[in-house]
Amino acid sequence: MLKIFFDHQKFSTQKFGGISRYFANIIEEIKKNDDFDYLLGVLNSPNHYIKDEPQLLNNTLGNSLLNSASGAKRYKANEWYCDYLLKKNNYDIFHATYYDPYFIKNLKKPLVTTIHDMTYERLPEYFWVNDPLTYQKRISVERADKIIAISETTKKDLLKYIDTDESKVEVIYHGIDIETPLKFDEVANLPKEYLLFVGDRSGYKNFYLFLNTFEKLNKKYPDIHLVLTGGGKLVGADVEIVNRLKIKDKVHHYNVSDEQLNFLYKNTLLFVYPSLHEGFGLPILEAFKAQCPMLLSDTDCFKEIAQDAAEFFSPHSADDLYSKIENLILDKKQREVLIAKGNLRLLDFPIEKSVKETLAVYSALK
Repeated sequence: MLKIFFDHQKFSTQKFGGISRYFANIIEEIKKNDDFDYLLGVLNSPNHYIKDEPQLLNNTLGNSLLNSASGAKRYKANEWYCDYLLKKNNYDIFHATYYDPYFIKNLKKPLVTTIHDMTYERLPEYFWVNDPLTYQKRISVERADKIIAISETTKKDLLKYIDTDESKVEVIYHGIDIETPLKFDEVANLPKEYLLFVGDRSGYKNFYLFLNTFEKLNKKYPDIHLVLTGGGKLVGADVEIVNRLKIKDKVHHYNVSDEQLNFLYKNTLLFVYPSLHEGFGLPILEAFKAQCPMLLSDTDCFKEIAQDAAEFFSPHSADDLYSKIENLILDKKQREVLIAKGNLRLLDFPIEKSVKETLAVYSALK
């Protein structure tokens, strides 16, 4: 039986999020497989996806000791625990949940690392020059015995930006549960007609191009609103630009559960995903499953994942974005065509396939 050690990193920093959910999905499948076992290096975590996992300090005392606004106490405690488990060496393969290479000094077993994107390397102008992520990622890649890239685009970028042995790299797409029917929970005070934006709004996410385009669109179609979810509430520059564009009453942010997110996808006129680059784009699969038409930026990864089941716009062109949104909100039949194509494309991404291929990577290292 192979025991896979998953460390704390993304479980320490994410309550919700694609990366922590990715690892939680692997753990759930390992539980069903007699050939595998797992070790989770977490003392205390706010993460929704592992809330039922045993955690030694997941109690009133632990929360009292480790809760802090920055999360630094929890992070340090979990890292100490991972170092302790690394030294015990009671596992077969180590799969780091992010790129901090703290583990290298005590790691005596094979390392698997998953590359979720190469955005920092591809678009460095959007990131703080002293951010350690690119260095940490390179160190992790150089030490890794196997590397999982979540798309062909990500693999291509990895080989371009980091000197990597291609034979170590396996492309394994994200997956989603395509069998279980979605659950929906209504979102209160939701506008009747709206465009949807999901996730972080910073830098390369291209939110401000979309926001400025929406302002122009709203002058012609005043009944259409913009709904945002994820990425935190509107603060700072977001508030200033919304006020400056005089669309405060038309832009709404909601913190939602998974069931409410499904409701937002299901009821929107159009999901718009304008990022300049992504490693995969998990919201594409979420939108497919929720029967949601979408407009994506014309980038390598989005075209790889969505293929003909979405419409695309030139990611630096406000005029093209405006035109494509307008065409789709006026053409219900085309939105229905996209939904039908999305139903078919979704069948290529079962979670079982994704996890089976991941377990095969582990088996190749035993």
